[in-house]
Amino acid sequence: MKRNILKLTLPVTTSLVALGVIVFAADHPEASLSPDAALAKLTEGNKRFADSKVSASKPTAARRTETAQAQHPFAVIVGCADSRTAPEIVFDQNIGDLFVVRTAGNLVDDYGLGSIEYAVEHLGARLIVVLGHKRCGAVKAALESDSAPGHVNALVRDIQPAVRAAKNKQGDALENTVHENAAEAAERVRKSAQLGELASQVRVVSAYYDLDTGKVEWDKM
Repeated sequence: MKRNILKLTLPVTTSLVALGVIVFAADHPEASLSPDAALAKLTEGNKRFADSKVSASKPTAARRTETAQAQHPFAVIVGCADSRTAPEIVFDQNIGDLFVVRTAGNLVDDYGLGSIEYAVEHLGARLIVVLGHKRCGAVKAALESDSAPGHVNALVRDIQPAVRAAKNKQGDALENTVHENAAEAAERVRKSAQLGELASQVRVVSAYYDLDTGKVEWDKM
């Protein structure tokens, strides 16, 4: 039986796009900001937020239009799904500024790693921040038990390494475990994210958000 074979007479990329196949450019985009500049911008934004000053980055129709066709986030934030910890608000940033990955307990799974790799390789982000926060419910649950009902069990299970690492530290057990959990997630990103030739340009840090003061404390880097 003779089969008809579709011949692509257009350039390969153009042809595949026409067929509905997503193709990423081989060339990497320029860095949106250097890691140091991105960290400084986040620090300044958090200071505005914590000091209760008027937002410098309130979303507007003009900004929405400006970013509708393309995005160039200057940082990736891996944060907790807690409703009080939205990174765009905590760091006083606008639409298109941050590429955000959020799960309860700011854990990093394969989906999160893929999202991070995409943001670095195709959007120009060069700073990755894992943001833990005060009184994190997922971490608290992991401290209270090594198991939980339903899919919450996956969260509690994956936070157990941080529970063990913080066990003998002086101070508040919950706060220590939150710091350790963020640090371990940051280390997983360093070891597991496949960034190729861009890896040397990327900085990964962990941080702690205080719900009471609004301030972000950067862990030792």
